[in-house]
Amino acid sequence: MPRTLREVVFVDGVRTPFGKAGEKGIYAQTRADDLVIHCIRELLRRNPDLPPERVEEVALAATTQIGDQGLTLGRVAGLLSGLPKTTPGYSVDRMCAGAMTAVTNTASSIAFGSYEVAIAGGVEHMGRHPMGEGVDPNPRIVAEKLVDPSALVMGSTAENLHDRFPQLTKERSDAFAVGSQNKLEKAYANNKIQRDLVPVATRHEELGWGLATVDEPPRPGTTIDNLTGLKTPFRPHGRVTAGNSAGLNDGATACILASEEAARELGLPVRMRLVGYSFVGVEPEVMGIGPVPATEKALKQAGLTIEDIGLFELNEAFAVQVLAFLDHFGIADDDPRVNQYGGAIATGHPLASSGVRLMTQLARQFEEHPEVRYGLTAMCIGIGMGGAVIWENPHHADYGKEDAA
Repeated sequence: MPRTLREVVFVDGVRTPFGKAGEKGIYAQTRADDLVIHCIRELLRRNPDLPPERVEEVALAATTQIGDQGLTLGRVAGLLSGLPKTTPGYSVDRMCAGAMTAVTNTASSIAFGSYEVAIAGGVEHMGRHPMGEGVDPNPRIVAEKLVDPSALVMGSTAENLHDRFPQLTKERSDAFAVGSQNKLEKAYANNKIQRDLVPVATRHEELGWGLATVDEPPRPGTTIDNLTGLKTPFRPHGRVTAGNSAGLNDGATACILASEEAARELGLPVRMRLVGYSFVGVEPEVMGIGPVPATEKALKQAGLTIEDIGLFELNEAFAVQVLAFLDHFGIADDDPRVNQYGGAIATGHPLASSGVRLMTQLARQFEEHPEVRYGLTAMCIGIGMGGAVIWENPHHADYGKEDAA
């Protein structure tokens, strides 16, 4: 019997403040699973009209699924968050796009009618679990020349992207990075970030007990001069530095997704409607180009063009990777539609959690820009992939109408 797919909406999203990875970071003594549990509990607190028993799935991502990021995290975190034992859960790994994949997986299940309400998100504690901890890459992937050895080092793939597109200079990357810092500083000053942050009680061997309420990685006041002389750790005389890349970070995110019918029934806010999504593989040596074909495919499937997108939330794993996207689509480096609140270069990038940060920020920008109908969240993904998700703004006058394209 033919099935009618249901519309899926983004109800709400939150995240912890992002911390610096390492012994001096704010979450050095905090468990990874506790970070994402804080997010789920906050979602339930902020949405009292959602009975916990109506949450029918918890999908949580982690790139390094070991220790306190292992043991089928979606199920265990759901139990520890106060969800009923009848709520199942599972774990996801698509490296940087883990939370993005958790969202698209659960959204697809909602659209198919398998359930009506789900929680999706991700966590990465890179201080406890550095990327690559405990992994054993099959030597054939290099020995049989399936990939260049540089494909296994994300910073090296960013250098390769500079090589492929010489117009993407270090100077452009540094200028973009300064812009990211400035935009995040302005967003904090205007209270754009704090409203979706979950305070986290912390304990540090040297500093004692504390409360994390703001992101730790930002460097307000950064200038081009500050970045000019930074070391290039992935290549002598290279172009990729700590200043024009996202750092090593700890943090978690989570969001509520629902069928549009269930959201209306329960009186839940409709912040965005899912239009379409795509994940695409690319050459692992230049993984940063991944968002380009992913976006092209998602646009084609949705019957839209890049001109229909009025707001962009692009993950800034490396400045060069965002610049490659902008150049491809003819978008200026400083286009005001792009990363209005700053990006991962300033905020931080706790790998598998970042996809939901992009979505939460886009949802807020939709509220501020009812004239914008469509927005895009996109990111590059390790080992040569890209992901893109297109959303519709419920505040737009044509929301819900047949797409003109």
